[in-house]
Amino acid sequence: MRPLVIVGPSGVGKGTLIAMLQREFPDKFGFSVSHTTRGPRPGEVNGVHYNFVDKQAMERDIANGKFLEHAHVHQNIYGTSFAAVKSVTKAGKICLLDIDVQGAELVKKSGMDA
Repeated sequence: MRPLVIVGPSGVGKGTLIAMLQREFPDKFGFSVSHTTRGPRPGEVNGVHYNFVDKQAMERDIANGKFLEHAHVHQNIYGTSFAAVKSVTKAGKICLLDIDVQGAELVKKSGMDA
């Protein structure tokens, strides 16, 4: 199943659209949990809001081709692993990707049919 890429700069409503799609069509859409090297903010739960990882591990996984896309934002790295997308599609759902323009270019170059 092809992922659905929701792309745009921060604050344009990507999260609102994704939440609506998941609420209205819970059996059809799933959301991949992104990885980040930044620390959790109050109320964020590892594995729910993000997979919080150290910078060295994420850089190594990026170099080893484990990420569909990644972006450097304010001295942190954010990215979507192939495994995160696969876990959603394995559940029989269309994976929703919330990414910026930089990440969308990497998805396009990856050859993944998205």
